[in-house]
Amino acid sequence: MDTWRMEDGAVPEKLALNSPAQFKALGHPMRHRMVNVLRQRPATLSQLATALGMTKGTVSYHLRVLREAGFVRLADTRQVRGGTEQHFALVSRGFKLDDEIGPKFLLNAAMAEMLPARPGQADDTILRHLWLTPDEAHALAARLRKQAAKPRSTDPGREAYGLLISLYRADIPKLPPDETG
Repeated sequence: MDTWRMEDGAVPEKLALNSPAQFKALGHPMRHRMVNVLRQRPATLSQLATALGMTKGTVSYHLRVLREAGFVRLADTRQVRGGTEQHFALVSRGFKLDDEIGPKFLLNAAMAEMLPARPGQADDTILRHLWLTPDEAHALAARLRKQAAKPRSTDPGREAYGLLISLYRADIPKLPPDETG
């Protein structure tokens, strides 16, 4: 019986991350990359090895860790030339992070997948503070969620870029009004 499906047979929208085994599994850069590959579609061990540029043995080990942590499931099997081909898929469409652990985890994950910029490639990492009203902050968060929910491109000419956006209330004290001017 597949325990990854909800009672109605649908795939859960988000898997809540709450166990040390889950964070340990996703903490390794190779497993994090493997999850990103599987976000595209289910894949075989050979397909994962090719996409990740690793041996099947190494991919098999990391895949087993992800399965044991509850991130990956066996999606399909079929007979191929006297053997059985297995397709693996993520158990959910995304992950939900605890408010205390989530930001640090996301920062570490983004740092682990950052590649050095190539000549002519867009690359910009900055920290800026925006001064917003609570209503403006809610509107911006909603707009960013809507943008992030757009479907992935299947255009082979497009490359993946990471975008880590965190809208949080910053601890920046305000100066009192300048009374000298």
